Amino acid sequence: MTGIYLQPTLTGKMITLRPLLDEDFEALYEAASDPVIWAMHPDSLRYERDIFEQRFFNSAISSGGALAVIDNRTARMIGSSRYYDWNPEQREVAIGFTFIEQAYWGKGVNTEMKALMLNHIFEYVDTVWFHIAEENIRSVKAVEKLGAIYSHKENKAVEDKPFVQLYYRLTLPAYRKACGV
Repeated sequence: MTGIYLQPTLTGKMITLRPLLDEDFEALYEAASDPVIWAMHPDSLRYERDIFEQRFFNSAISSGGALAVIDNRTARMIGSSRYYDWNPEQREVAIGFTFIEQAYWGKGVNTEMKALMLNHIFEYVDTVWFHIAEENIRSVKAVEKLGAIYSHKENKAVEDKPFVQLYYRLTLPAYRKACGV
């Protein structure tokens, strides 16, 4: 599953998601350069230009599943998200590497982004995984609101910095139930 499946253009009321491109680096880095965005992340230095490019942007581009988040009102890039770990035999994929500018927190942008991504990808998969650092309470609460259920955890490391990664699993029936559909 590549191309249109993992890098669609999806439009909502507040935002549009579109494939992330090489030429998006400056605009995406501008959105990512606030240290507060990365404070709960194991790679908390992603606001630094070189680190952002090496440890986030380059892998986003090569992933084949990265999406730019565009504010429909201003046409400005305000973040990104990604489909990754596609497993065709199990009909599973993960959604993550998500961030949006702090000014958009608590305004429904993340909710709309996840709805766009989930409504699209559930046409092709049965299960969506979310991988979240244990300290990232904001993200844990967000995926639990979607109906995702805690599965397990693993010890991981970023640049030799250990952290615990939580795995949350979401199925279409659980998502529909959480959304009241």
